[in-house]
Amino acid sequence: MAFIELENISAGYDRGKPILKNFNLSVERGELVSLLGPSGCGKTTTLRTIAGFIIAEQGKVVIGGKDYSYLPPHKRNIGLVFQNYALFPHLSVFENIAYGLRRRRVPRDEIKRRVAGAVKMVSLEGFEERFPANLSGGQRQRVALARSIVIEPELLLLDEPLSNLDAKLRDEMRAELSRLQHQLGITMIYVTHDQVEALSLSTRIVVMNQGLIEQSGTPEEIYERPATSFVARFVGFDNQLSGTLLSVSNGEARVNVNGTELKITRPRTSLTQSHVGKKAALFFRPADTRISAVPGTGTAAENTLEGEIDFSTYQGNATQYAFHIGSFSLRALASGSPVVGGGRAFFYIDSDKIIIEPEENNE
Repeated sequence: MAFIELENISAGYDRGKPILKNFNLSVERGELVSLLGPSGCGKTTTLRTIAGFIIAEQGKVVIGGKDYSYLPPHKRNIGLVFQNYALFPHLSVFENIAYGLRRRRVPRDEIKRRVAGAVKMVSLEGFEERFPANLSGGQRQRVALARSIVIEPELLLLDEPLSNLDAKLRDEMRAELSRLQHQLGITMIYVTHDQVEALSLSTRIVVMNQGLIEQSGTPEEIYERPATSFVARFVGFDNQLSGTLLSVSNGEARVNVNGTELKITRPRTSLTQSHVGKKAALFFRPADTRISAVPGTGTAAENTLEGEIDFSTYQGNATQYAFHIGSFSLRALASGSPVVGGGRAFFYIDSDKIIIEPEENNE
């Protein structure tokens, strides 16, 4: 049995209106699992159900082989890190970290030892007597982390803990969280809508949509082999084309798009021979599109579509283009000098970077 088992959970904030419906999730001991998805998809509801703040209308919450379904939050050995840190403003760093230990009536000497260890673990030595108002956002987040790990929880739940930090601090805290998880070997469930956070931190990612799991897999599986069009769009397959499927086999698919035949190799798809002659949707990332002012020749002409550039944005090491091919608005991200906006250009799409699905299955 997995360390955490959510079995046929139906849960929400209003009785009779569940956000999660017959929801199942397993987490192994020592995993860092990210729940990834848009706002309202059920990520935080899942976290709060595990923590005991929401009691499921049906189903079971099992942790470490024990039924936690009706156990109150304060009796669950779970650490929590919130988006807003939830620090006590009138308590020092030391007292904030020690709070959970004092509630558990841990002896004074043991509190000092464990708080000192937690402070060192999050690199806050010398800040013990400061108050939250005198700390930076990153330092406050470290205090929240230390307060959660000092109680030596079975499980650590993190609800978008980095969303209030600037880009540089987010990078630093991602590295800090990864280091702590490897050092402690603690099981973590991390809620985020940021695919970069999920990809860089997780041993496994669970992509959620409307209270259901769209796909569960390693970061590499989610990023390279999204199972549905929803997952594809959520992990950066922002461009979409529509065409008619000409053929499909184990190694290749061919699609007619605006009179041009595109080849898809290693097709990650649910298409079968029954879909030949029907409409199909193609998804690909802007970075997998190359651009040229002149058409290619020979093999360089394959998978090339002619379009019109609407505008381009120089970004230092790359230029982003907004363009359209017929009625489709697309983006490309390419290195090199910008092509002047408003002109015709040729766009090559990597054949092994395209996901193709039956158009009638798209959302």
